[in-house]
Amino acid sequence: MSAPDPEPDAPASAPEPAAENAPEPAASEPAPDAAGAPVVGVLGGTGPQGRGLARRLALAGVQVVLGSRDAARAAAAADELPGPVTGVGNADAARAGDVVIVAVPWEGHRELLVDLAAELAGKVVVDCVNPLGFDKQGAYALPVEEGSAAQQAQAVLPDSRVVGAFHHVSAVLLLDEDVASIDTDVLVLGDDREATDLVQALADRIPGMRGVYGGRLRNASQVEALTANLISVNRRYKAHAGLRVTDV
Repeated sequence: MSAPDPEPDAPASAPEPAAENAPEPAASEPAPDAAGAPVVGVLGGTGPQGRGLARRLALAGVQVVLGSRDAARAAAAADELPGPVTGVGNADAARAGDVVIVAVPWEGHRELLVDLAAELAGKVVVDCVNPLGFDKQGAYALPVEEGSAAQQAQAVLPDSRVVGAFHHVSAVLLLDEDVASIDTDVLVLGDDREATDLVQALADRIPGMRGVYGGRLRNASQVEALTANLISVNRRYKAHAGLRVTDV
């Protein structure tokens, strides 16, 4: 599950101890101009979350390459989006991107990343997948052997720099042409300061959105699991809620 909106009418941490030897949050800076933006590949780019993130990044001037198991489907999806977006197979999207967003269903997460390990070597890989289950009581977090989807990604991609981000962004709002601003903070987790700063800057390009450093990758499990709580909020209040971090 890669989005806070698993159903049409429902959207997809504790503060880090100061003593932990982790990269400190970067000071908020203006986003660089579009000419300095990395190329962003999106695996699973034909799903709602992938298309939504691609749409918003492209509107901000970022070159986006949508990936899919079906290259023709990716090309068709890209044709429907504004801005500099192209569509190719997942492997080609992985090769093309300086930064590669993983927005695939949880069930196929590990298999896809294992298959694309060579193409993703040396890349910043942004995992926004939420391992969730659903039953009559609603959404709930699934156990993950490695601890979280992001940690699983890092385990199978030892030559990539994995960052967890975009877990709580509503795909419905991302795709809504009448919504000009996405009013939410994006918690960005990772063990590499340069990589987390880069992903924060990408989030900052989208109007209304702000990237906020949220700790090391080992803290990703509770961020992914929080999506289940947001789904409950959204179902109760018929909303597409996001998060805001205060006093930062």
